[in-house]
Amino acid sequence: MTKIEVEKIASLTGHKDCIYTIEKGESDKVIYSAGGDGMVVKWDLNQPDLGKLVAKVENSVYALRFHQGRLLVGHNFNGIHLINPDLNKEELSTSVSNSQIFDVKSTEKNIYLACGDGTLVVLDAENLSTIAKIKVSDKSLRTIAINEADHLLVIGSSDFTVSVFDLQTLQLKDQQKAHENSVFTLAFSPDGIYLLSGGRDAKLKVWAIRQKKLELIETIAAHLFAINNIAFREDGKYFATCSMDKSIKVWDAGTFSLIKVIDKSRHAGHGTSVNKVLWSSCDTIASCSDDRTISVWKVKNL
Repeated sequence: MTKIEVEKIASLTGHKDCIYTIEKGESDKVIYSAGGDGMVVKWDLNQPDLGKLVAKVENSVYALRFHQGRLLVGHNFNGIHLINPDLNKEELSTSVSNSQIFDVKSTEKNIYLACGDGTLVVLDAENLSTIAKIKVSDKSLRTIAINEADHLLVIGSSDFTVSVFDLQTLQLKDQQKAHENSVFTLAFSPDGIYLLSGGRDAKLKVWAIRQKKLELIETIAAHLFAINNIAFREDGKYFATCSMDKSIKVWDAGTFSLIKVIDKSRHAGHGTSVNKVLWSSCDTIASCSDDRTISVWKVKNL
């Protein structure tokens, strides 16, 4: 097997506090970031030194979603904002919860919010009107994964559970204790065959969902500390995980075997918790951290 090589090609700086989330934008070269300083920044990877401030809110931002040319900003304790990033203009906003918004996902017609009070909020994507509020847990909802082809909406919670809903009817179909602590991240494989989950217990779990019921396939001791995020490459051949243990790991999605570790000692990686990771393109990974930086990595020979 060809040796995988990793090169750090950019370090994006300018945030004044921990960066909690990054989101791929309108092209492979555009990403958005937000965090504890309330700043929402647009980055062009062709000009990585020139971050553009597109919004500034009062509270921390844990969740961003690029949706049909607009940016959805989950503004903790103050609802959701729809930003036009080209004009630096807020087009719509609505107050949906007095708690944190930990995740934002969307389909063509709807927006889904995972809230700190345990409520799933569903909004109309056109006007941000509320379609439904569903109390899922007494603990925080931390992550959402959607499989539109199979009509699945899956939620991970701080009560250690993973809950499966029918995407169309919003009826609960299954709920299981999935981890030994909070579930922080969920990701469907692009082909929809597998669901991956990770959380504070540092375990990576592989699930199948048959007749909208969870079936555990494999449990992997993937990191030393909490797994904060899981991201599949678009073609589904690989996925990446990032952790409170300061590392990023790249995995073969066919065998669930570890193929590369990206960390501070070997690759000038992050010095504190890595909060989110994404594939900007098939050979480029971006990550954000409590160290207030975004790192961009070129991964060769995958």
